[in-house]
Amino acid sequence: MEKRPMLLYQTTRICDNICMFVILIMVMSSPCRCSSLSFDFYGLTCPSAELIVKNTVRSASSSDTTLPGKLLRLLFHDCFVEGCDASVLLQGIGSERSDPANTSLGGFSVINSAKRLLEIFCPSIVSCADILALAARDAVEFTGGPAIPIPTGRRDGRNSAASNVRTNIIDTSFTLNEMIKIFNAKGLSLHDLVTLSGAHTIGSAHCNAFSERFHLNTKGGFTLIDASLDKNYAAQLTQQCPAGASASKTVNNDPETPLVFDNQYYREILAHKGLFQSDSALLNDERTMNKVVAFSNDQNSFFVNWAESFVRLASVGVKTGDEGEIRVSCEVIN
Repeated sequence: MEKRPMLLYQTTRICDNICMFVILIMVMSSPCRCSSLSFDFYGLTCPSAELIVKNTVRSASSSDTTLPGKLLRLLFHDCFVEGCDASVLLQGIGSERSDPANTSLGGFSVINSAKRLLEIFCPSIVSCADILALAARDAVEFTGGPAIPIPTGRRDGRNSAASNVRTNIIDTSFTLNEMIKIFNAKGLSLHDLVTLSGAHTIGSAHCNAFSERFHLNTKGGFTLIDASLDKNYAAQLTQQCPAGASASKTVNNDPETPLVFDNQYYREILAHKGLFQSDSALLNDERTMNKVVAFSNDQNSFFVNWAESFVRLASVGVKTGDEGEIRVSCEVIN
């Protein structure tokens, strides 16, 4: 009787190891759109770079469990606007960071902490863009997701404009076709869209990101506006986001395992509990529904596909070679 749990544990470990091996092979063999990025880019100039970032993410996330989701979201908002060049980190009037769509972003302190350490050990070597990509990668692993090797060598952009934000990021109310248009403009496929939407398995959202899916009256009752949303789940959301709730109030993207990077997100979609309209859109279209079902049934498959799509995301519009710069501080250009 005592051997069965050990056998189950060993079997699970074997499956996990096989999954990680498959991820390593597929990512390493998958062609990167930017040949100037490379694995172990800092092998000679700053061999401890990735470890410093990983330890910074682990330390910060151990103290604040909301940080992994924030770091992952931060990368999306960076890569979709000017490419993965850390332009979202720049402060200043009229910068990307100042746009209302980005005011709820977080995780900046983690990137800045890692940068300060790297400037001590490897001054002017490691870019903020690479730090952000590595931190988002490590955030996934910290919360139980796959360990992913990613190429590095990104350089930091010098331009950051709020006017470029709204036309380039996904809004939570978007239809599938609207999301496809933006993903395709970044060189990402429909398959990448479904896979990368799995980022919503961790993190949280402010009430106004989904409040249009139901109507609250002054007596605490509600009317369901979006029929694709489970009514009981909508009732739970109204309890968490009552009329007059603080603008800072947030709700977990994944109601079941909000701190774990897993395939529960896809199961929630099948149960009509996707928090955003953009989540529900994946179930309401035959072009994406089958992939949602597949990922809900097979976490290892989701992890393998996530690894490939994440590498493609982190390679969008990268600056390399003589482009951009290596910032000394991530919040200002040199």
